[in-house]
Amino acid sequence: MTACAIETAAEGGDAVWPTGFTIAANGAYAARLAGSGDALYVERWTLDGPEPYAVPLPLSQPEEPGALLLPLADGRVLIGRRVDGRRYTFSLLYPTGPETGELLLGAVEAPPSGELVLLPPSPDGICAYAMGVGEDTTTLWLVAGGAFGPEQVAEVRGRCSGGVWLDRTGRMLALDRRLGDGPVKAVAVDLERGGETTPLLQITEESHDRLLLADPDSGLLIIRSDAPSPGHDRLGWGVLGSLLPVRFPECLRLDDAAVTPFAVQPGQVLMPEHCGVALRIDAAAGSWVGTWRPSARRMRQRAAPAGWLAGAGLWTADGALRLPYATAGTPCGLATLEEPADLPVPEPEAPPERGPAPAAGTPRICRPVPLQQAPLTDRKPAG
Repeated sequence: MTACAIETAAEGGDAVWPTGFTIAANGAYAARLAGSGDALYVERWTLDGPEPYAVPLPLSQPEEPGALLLPLADGRVLIGRRVDGRRYTFSLLYPTGPETGELLLGAVEAPPSGELVLLPPSPDGICAYAMGVGEDTTTLWLVAGGAFGPEQVAEVRGRCSGGVWLDRTGRMLALDRRLGDGPVKAVAVDLERGGETTPLLQITEESHDRLLLADPDSGLLIIRSDAPSPGHDRLGWGVLGSLLPVRFPECLRLDDAAVTPFAVQPGQVLMPEHCGVALRIDAAAGSWVGTWRPSARRMRQRAAPAGWLAGAGLWTADGALRLPYATAGTPCGLATLEEPADLPVPEPEAPPERGPAPAAGTPRICRPVPLQQAPLTDRKPAG
């Protein structure tokens, strides 16, 4: 599981690295805006070889600082450019020898009172989605991977933010939704059923419950909610489809720093307690890395590599955390944080209690069950 860099560290040299670093769903590629001042261009990183390397993808005109970027699993990079008011055009960039190839896809218009953002890379590695947030409605667009250019795939009632994939096929998407002046609640959106929306998080009626990360292999969910302390957000964890309540470990709460999860270890099938979670820690002294597993009940704080593109990284299935960094001396680097040798490996436990399995002969569809609620059957859409 990967995440994007929200801000960019500048340690390790005088260079100023533009913000935004996104890793493809398969972990093979990444993309960001490189350059300085008005001379910005797209840069693609290759991460799955013996050594990481960067390929510049410049065009005849420099890119704007607000360009939307998303790498696909085949190495092409999606770029969205704001060209006229609310209108965004989308293209795919790819290297063609010494030049940069560009495939035009089409345009999307943002809502009159809102914005257009890219959702995290789809797990299928082929499709890319954008979200237009209006006053009362959120529109989801398939901007890459469709047959005829950008197309609207869903319309969800309310103002949505976030975006977390709940399965490996790119069908089930979790969004954090606010209806009117009510609290923010995470909901699940089924993109194969026209955006049918069902509740996902309902810790208390008044709490703001957001989903930050999800691992489809284990079902681990990382949550931010003010349910334990109204008005004060806490990090918690739960299991997709579980009958157990969300837990809020005290070790994830730091009085003098902000803690933000950015990656979850994949491959831990039915063992959510054993998944490694990487956390970005921001304080007055700078940014560094925390690692935590639900079974360990404590967070380890680790120094980040100089020039870490803060908030970006990916876990390997065997437990290594890989962190991209860029300095004046090493403009494309990838550091590996191994699991400490003194950390005991938990023994496998029985799978967590989940909702009822489908009847024999019934096609299995990945449908989330609201946490801290009994499994619901024949649910009606919530939006």
